[in-house]
Amino acid sequence: MVCFILPTHVLLELAEAGEIDLREAAKAAVASAGMHARRAAVTALVQSLGVEAELMPPPQERKFVFDAQHGVDLPGVLRRGPNDGPHADKAVNDAFDNADRTYDFYRDVLGRHSVDGNGADLISTVHYRRNFDNAFWEGTQMVYGDGSGKIFKVGSLAADTSVVAHEITHGVVQFTAGLVYSKQSGALNESWADVFGSVIKQHTLGQTADQADWLLGEGILGTQLPGRALRSMKEPGTAHDFDRQPAHMDDYVDLPDNGDPRNDNGGVHINSGIPNKAFYLVATSVGGHSWEKPALIWYDALATRLQRNSQFKDAAEATVASAKELYGDDEAGIVRSAWREVGVL
Repeated sequence: MVCFILPTHVLLELAEAGEIDLREAAKAAVASAGMHARRAAVTALVQSLGVEAELMPPPQERKFVFDAQHGVDLPGVLRRGPNDGPHADKAVNDAFDNADRTYDFYRDVLGRHSVDGNGADLISTVHYRRNFDNAFWEGTQMVYGDGSGKIFKVGSLAADTSVVAHEITHGVVQFTAGLVYSKQSGALNESWADVFGSVIKQHTLGQTADQADWLLGEGILGTQLPGRALRSMKEPGTAHDFDRQPAHMDDYVDLPDNGDPRNDNGGVHINSGIPNKAFYLVATSVGGHSWEKPALIWYDALATRLQRNSQFKDAAEATVASAKELYGDDEAGIVRSAWREVGVL
């Protein structure tokens, strides 16, 4: 299944509100559905193989950026490889540099080499379709549209560190817990991508948890999607005019996963606000840099405790256990309190 940075239900709501052409939203919905099966198959294969890292070749650090030339064939024409200098195309350099920052973070802070843990090539494609207002992880690579200026500013998607890190983290989730992209497990998949999208942005800027804005995609929205960002981890539901994220289980949106894009695979982008708020509470309670204890706790839970069908309560218990094992009772208590504050425990 494909994980889009902008959920399809928002596109449809924009169309119904008369902000964008209904045909544009319909095309995006069809594209999302068409790629869903491909990513699901890739994830299932990765999980079933269970390949051990020590049996794989030694890790390498290779990033590639391709150009779809406004088409849909992936990956496209190679524009920049690991030994190449900057390209004349800004989008190519943005995608390359942000993939590099994300790779370096996972390696240096978390000890993980690329999405698979063993140095898999990081492949990005820019200029996907024409004026395409989205970015996504399709199961094997990252893909970035240019933006139309209506929903996303032109050139903003590959240039935003939090967007790129979010999409790459979907790859990490695929190779670790493999969280099923439906209802609560899917919301956890989205939340873990948001967590590391925000943390890597903070790491790039050298910000503490208190200094950070906790916004995903801050400042990249176009003229037809009024707001300041795609999502807010500090204040879920406040990022833009169509943001329906809850911050507490009392406001959990119980949607079916019935194939209707309005239902967001059972609310995966919507209900992810609840675990997002839990991480924000942990990071600001611990203090200092979020990429220190909080990110290590969340990563340990993802890599060693969560399962494909984990629910919110499972994630809460997993992060509490990871906090206790890594840092002791005080940190475990902070994590437990955060999940209680959002109504999960």
